[in-house]
Amino acid sequence: MKKFFETISNIWKIEELRNRILITLGLLLVYRFGCQIVLPGIDSSQLAELASSTDQGIFGLLNAFTGGAFANASIFALGIMPYISASIVVQLMGIAIPYLQKLDKEGESGRKTKNQITRWLTIGICIVQAPAYLYGLEAFGVRDSAFLLGKGLNFMIPAVIILVTGCVFAMWLGEKITDKGIGNGISLLIMIGIIATMPQSFVQEFFSRTTNNTGGLMFILIEVILWFLVILASVLLVMATRRIPVQYARRSASGGYEKNVMGSRQYIPLKLNASGVMPIIFAQAIMFAPGLLGKTFNETAFGQWMEVQFSDIFGLAYNILFGVLIVIFTFFYTAITVPTNKMADDLKRSGGFIPGIRPGKETADFLDKIMSLITLPGSIFLALLAVLPAVVVKLMDVQAGWALFYGGTSLLIMVGVAIDTVQQVNAYLLNRHYDGLMKTGKNRKVA
Repeated sequence: MKKFFETISNIWKIEELRNRILITLGLLLVYRFGCQIVLPGIDSSQLAELASSTDQGIFGLLNAFTGGAFANASIFALGIMPYISASIVVQLMGIAIPYLQKLDKEGESGRKTKNQITRWLTIGICIVQAPAYLYGLEAFGVRDSAFLLGKGLNFMIPAVIILVTGCVFAMWLGEKITDKGIGNGISLLIMIGIIATMPQSFVQEFFSRTTNNTGGLMFILIEVILWFLVILASVLLVMATRRIPVQYARRSASGGYEKNVMGSRQYIPLKLNASGVMPIIFAQAIMFAPGLLGKTFNETAFGQWMEVQFSDIFGLAYNILFGVLIVIFTFFYTAITVPTNKMADDLKRSGGFIPGIRPGKETADFLDKIMSLITLPGSIFLALLAVLPAVVVKLMDVQAGWALFYGGTSLLIMVGVAIDTVQQVNAYLLNRHYDGLMKTGKNRKVA
């Protein structure tokens, strides 16, 4: 504990790092404040039905991502998710559109152009989602009397503009955190939104256990211990890598490469879960389809069965299909985001090679084979984490809101963002010759 406080003191001594952390905390506070501001023209006292309709299921997860803004009918009700959707679309379009592939090769200027395309696409998605959200409030139980100005154009047009502006402002906050603060801004906004709903979910679980005689404090302790074990498993999944040894030939004085002379040995780190949480997001998007099909054909017995089974996100049929889709999408997303051919070409151009493997196509085939081998256990592990909330609900009778923190997208985002932020802080400390957050010991002095 003493070392921990020493590390916190060291963080505060580095002026640049201290300023970045303060800027990050300030911008996150602005985002959280905006999540509590209700859209003009809506009576906030009549939103109880909206809150109860979005406390579980897929809308509960969406509400968690927006930090409760979705259930508050806030100016940030759309959250940062339109930007995430636009980023995914641009990334997937990069496979088929030559112009986007060209931008990837243009370095910093290409990245800026691609970011600008993503921003404009975000605005387009918001323009579609904002009216859908406003008209969908009635389906969530919000009465017509809650709309103080009615549902005419004099309310809808300003409300859509505010929702679109709110999403764009949240996107700007995220980019400013990335540039001027610490960590990935967009990811931090999502994480802070998820964390914001955690205390309420835990309090609900606590009172449920203690007032209904369903286990009491002992069961709460078991749940917390299990939660920490799941976090540990998530950290292992995020951090696990397969290191491929790479040998570089030593350069000669004439600028060429000396033959039969061994140079430095490095490694290519291939992540066990290179796709992150994207397979879960893809799978959840598709899991809307079975329930909608069931509603469409609910006159038949099979349609009614589909509607019942796939409307319950904690049901057996839902989670079996969910797990299978996650495994499939993990292979798909890894294949398009880990370019083994490009890795092999870059390695060949830099004079590197994998011992025992010929440069070029044979190296690309070897890397592709290794990725396939490590992606299978990674995808199964990811699927198990994704369906774990359903397991704890059915076996341990955990409240739905608290169960979402036992796995799936919420937990993996929290763990991934926390690790990324700690690593950035750690890099600042090590550059100033202090011990980082991931290592203990005395301050290292420069000779």
